Amino acid sequence: MYSQGLTGEQSELEETPEFLAAFQARIDREEKIEPNDPMPAAYRKTLIRQIGQHAHSEIVGMLPEGNWITRAPNLRRKAALLAKVQDEGGHGLYLYAAAETLGVSREQMTEELLCGKAKYSSIFNYPTPTWADIGLIGWLVDGAAIMNQVPLCRCSYGPYSRAMIRVCKEESFHQRQGYEIVRTLAEGSAEQKEMAQDALNRWWWPSLMMFGPSDSDSVNSDQSMKWKIKRFTNDELRQKFVDATVVQAEKIGLTIPDPDLKWNEEREHYDFGAIDWEEFWRVVKGGGPMNRDRIAARKKAWDEGAWVREAALAHARKRLEREAAAKEAAE
Repeated sequence: MYSQGLTGEQSELEETPEFLAAFQARIDREEKIEPNDPMPAAYRKTLIRQIGQHAHSEIVGMLPEGNWITRAPNLRRKAALLAKVQDEGGHGLYLYAAAETLGVSREQMTEELLCGKAKYSSIFNYPTPTWADIGLIGWLVDGAAIMNQVPLCRCSYGPYSRAMIRVCKEESFHQRQGYEIVRTLAEGSAEQKEMAQDALNRWWWPSLMMFGPSDSDSVNSDQSMKWKIKRFTNDELRQKFVDATVVQAEKIGLTIPDPDLKWNEEREHYDFGAIDWEEFWRVVKGGGPMNRDRIAARKKAWDEGAWVREAALAHARKRLEREAAAKEAAE
């Protein structure tokens, strides 16, 4: 969409020590890097990987919730969920467009997703068997997303940071919507409260995994922090999420499923139990309960939508031809 506006000079850029130092100086001065600005190849590659994964997560994240639109308990819930799923599609659009400014096409990103080269958030590989799961996705999953994404509004890459401003505003609405669903269940009948607690038991640990591996095992964090693509480490964001969410759970009478959870007066943070990183890596590598279903759904949508993309391109070509012919006739 925007990649044609890039200059062809990037591939010939000589990354001398002086150039790299000057680029880092711009980052340190909090200057935004724009699409046509010279940038290190590794900076571009890191952004493509991160923004692409983020875009894929928004689109794949529509699937578990879209499955509940017709089964939501009343018209109000249906309309709100429909609006939320529509928002997530818009987020994917913003992010794919931001990635395109780096010279990668949406087709390439999608093909890499479908072949397994590109990833999306591991959280969307878990099933949603009850209505409470939809509430938990809003409360925990979108809550974790907000912790991750608000700092991205200050990302050093301009198109990404600007896209995140609107995304974060809408995610904040989604988080409140989800929490309201869970609160309503928790304050309802004993059966409804049990449903909410069961969903919390299943979604708590996968939500903590959303922030990525621990800092000691994160191979990209240090460089991303130096370039100010990220502003906080994975573990710092995870801790902020735990501190905020425990209080929210207590307020509605639900119990965080972690026997090791306790307030640490000295640290002024909650200590929490060990995360099962074996499960995290198993899901990331394709072994989650819904991995195959999610990719199959995306492949089906991509294949069945080919005629729409082809028709849009054909229409665009004809319009350009008509405009060129009209211009020639006027001359």
